Amino acid sequence: MSQAKARKKIIKKRGQRATSNIFAMFDQAQIQEFKEAFNMIDQTRDGFVDKEDLKDMLASLGQEPDDKTVDGMMSEAPGPLNFTMFLTLFGEKLNGTDPEDVIKNAFGCFDDEGSGIIHEDRLRELLTTMGDRFTDDEVRLMPARRSL
Repeated sequence: MSQAKARKKIIKKRGQRATSNIFAMFDQAQIQEFKEAFNMIDQTRDGFVDKEDLKDMLASLGQEPDDKTVDGMMSEAPGPLNFTMFLTLFGEKLNGTDPEDVIKNAFGCFDDEGSGIIHEDRLRELLTTMGDRFTDDEVRLMPARRSL
């Protein structure tokens, strides 16, 4: 086989490789939602989430993590936490999770009234008595209201 044909064959194989571009994992609406979340966390508006930004965001959610916890969270990024790294970390965490509609349908099974709401007491009971049981502390850390 001539070198030109061999080179052409290699180029074709490269073109068929799966992309490693993190932006290809999400649609534009999802990327926009992640960007809004990133901007809410980036309190200093410098394009990077640092330890203080993360602590402030967690405090706004009623949590007071110690430095060790925040350091552990920050160490998940191999470098500065800009938007691309933020999206990469979420992509890794979300890889293999169910699509949003499947999750909504699962929660819908517990919405006895069909109102889009699972009452807190009912959710607490389900989470602490079924499947992989949550502790009371884990349930307490969950946000109070989310609409289906």
